[in-house]
Amino acid sequence: MKFTAIIPARYASTRFPGKPLAMLGGKTVIQRVYEQAVSVLGEAYVATDDERIFQAVEAFGGRAVMTRSDHKSGTDRIEEAVEKLENNGLGKEEQEGTVIINIQGDEPFIQRSQIETLCHLFDDPQTQIGTLGKRFESMEAVENPNSPKIVTDINGFALYFSRSVIPFIRGKERNEWFGQYPFLKHLGVYAYRREVLAEITRLPQSPLELAESLEQLRWLQNGYRIRVGLTDVETVGIDTPEDLKRAEIFLNSKQ
Repeated sequence: MKFTAIIPARYASTRFPGKPLAMLGGKTVIQRVYEQAVSVLGEAYVATDDERIFQAVEAFGGRAVMTRSDHKSGTDRIEEAVEKLENNGLGKEEQEGTVIINIQGDEPFIQRSQIETLCHLFDDPQTQIGTLGKRFESMEAVENPNSPKIVTDINGFALYFSRSVIPFIRGKERNEWFGQYPFLKHLGVYAYRREVLAEITRLPQSPLELAESLEQLRWLQNGYRIRVGLTDVETVGIDTPEDLKRAEIFLNSKQ
């Protein structure tokens, strides 16, 4: 089985324009993400709609693919990038058995263990899409609607994702819930079998997706099976300039 990382990276961002090119410890954020991906998988491409990002990736020796600017999601951008790669010499016959790893362009500290966990989910032929979950560390964090929750079946396949606290713990006071159930946080990194990626990007938005503003609910509602790998490593995403400052402190502490 072949694994390829595609890293969607846009220049335009409401909260932090140009963040892929922001400097972090002497390197751009996108270079750090790319190097993390390549160190594990050996093959990675940045999918971007901005010439500045494209040129920056090529300047540090990386590989990039230009995509349209009108994509509604990173998944759609990844599908276009993969199609372009196939048309430029990576024939579809070579793509059979390929798994595409979607690593966000603002995750410079994604760990080898997380990527390897994603890859191993596909040892099971029933896995169509893979993602990661991590135990919440406090009830306050569980109640944050910006941190989606996951519930899974006994085999680790996702039953539902929600911004609400799930499950509801009946018969207990709210302040007792945290000790009653291992609430699981969704980390927004995905992997897809090549043929599944092509299928899900053709699906219209679903009612559940529109209700919760969670793209993965479109896939669940259409019957796709999402396997959830467990990690004990927290991601350190960069959404704002303040996040970048915290990332710099985090990087310095690791060095």
